[in-house]
Amino acid sequence: MSNCLALRVFPAFFFLSLATEWTGLSKLAKNSFVRKGLVIKSTGSWYYVKDTDDNVVPCKIKGTYRIKGIRATNPVAVGDHVQFELTDSGNGIISHIGERKNYIIRRAANLSKEYQLIAANIDQAVLMVSLVNPKTHLAFIDRFLVSAEAFRIPVVLVFNKTDIYNEVEISEMEALAAMYDMIGYTVLSISVKEGTNMDRTEQLFANKVSVVTGNSGVGKTTLLNHLDTSLDLKTREVSAYHKSGQHTTTYAEMFFLPGNARIIDTPGIKGFGMVDIAREELFHFFPEIFNVSQDCKFHNCMHENEPDCAVIKAVKDNRISVSRYINYLNLLEDMGDKYRK
Repeated sequence: MSNCLALRVFPAFFFLSLATEWTGLSKLAKNSFVRKGLVIKSTGSWYYVKDTDDNVVPCKIKGTYRIKGIRATNPVAVGDHVQFELTDSGNGIISHIGERKNYIIRRAANLSKEYQLIAANIDQAVLMVSLVNPKTHLAFIDRFLVSAEAFRIPVVLVFNKTDIYNEVEISEMEALAAMYDMIGYTVLSISVKEGTNMDRTEQLFANKVSVVTGNSGVGKTTLLNHLDTSLDLKTREVSAYHKSGQHTTTYAEMFFLPGNARIIDTPGIKGFGMVDIAREELFHFFPEIFNVSQDCKFHNCMHENEPDCAVIKAVKDNRISVSRYINYLNLLEDMGDKYRK
C-alpha cells in the first residue's frame, strides 16, 4: 500500500480517552482493594473478568459510565483491561476502564444514535464469509472493512465452506480473493468441515488477540471447536427455509487456545451499521480509492460525478472494482445526501 495511507483521516472519537463517572459503590467487601483484570465475557448485564491470578470474577458496573464521543449500549467490552473491587458476595464492581489501543463498534440494532462495542484491544479482525449457506453479501464485507479501517484494525478475510462450492462459486471466490488481495487484505480459503488449510488458520491466530465475526451460520463456532476440541461449543444448522444462520453464540467471549491464541467469538450479525464517519472522509477508508484520489483535479472531490476524477477513471479502466465503487456510493447515500447518478 502507498505510504500516503498514513495521512488518512480517522474518526475524531478514535483518539478520545475514556472518561468514567461512578458513584455510590455499596457493599464493598471489608478491606477490599483494587484488582486488575481482563474482561473475557460480556452478557449485557454481567462482565466476567480474569484477574492476575487467573480467577474469573463476575462483575457489574455501578453508577454511570460515559464514553466521550460515543453513546454505547455497553460501555465495557471483551478485551478491556479494567480495575474492580470485590463485594461481600464475592462479585466485583468495575471502577475503571483502561485506555484502549483500539476497539471496533457497530451501530446498535433499533437505536440509530447508539453503538455496540464488539471488542477492544485486538490485534486483528477475522471476518468469516461464505458464498452459500448462507451467502455473505459484498455490501456487508465492505461495510465491515470500512469500520475496521477507521480504527486501524487489520482484517483477514476467511472464505469458509469451500467443500460445498460448485465450479461457478469457486470462480467467484477466486475473483473476490484476488480483488481483496490486490487492495491489501489477507485472504484465506478454508473448509473447517474437511480440515482444509487448518494449519494456516492456526498460524493466523497464534500469538494474537483476534476477534472473529461474520453472519450467523458462516462457521465461527465450528472453527473454534476445531482449533480446540475441548471447547465443545454448541452449533446449529443453517435454516433451510431462510438460507441464513441461526444464532448460537449470544454474547461475546474470549477463548484462550493453543499457540497463545486469544480469540473473541461474537454473536453472528446480519447487518453492520456504520459509525459516524463524516461523509467527506468516507473514501479514506477504501484504500484503493484513497490512493487514486491523490490524482483527482479537485482536492475536495467526492468521486461521484466531478470532472477529471481519477477514481471514476480508475473504475472505467478496471483498476478499481465496480462492486467496491458501487458500495462506496451506496454508503454515501446512507450517510444522508443521495449521490447523483
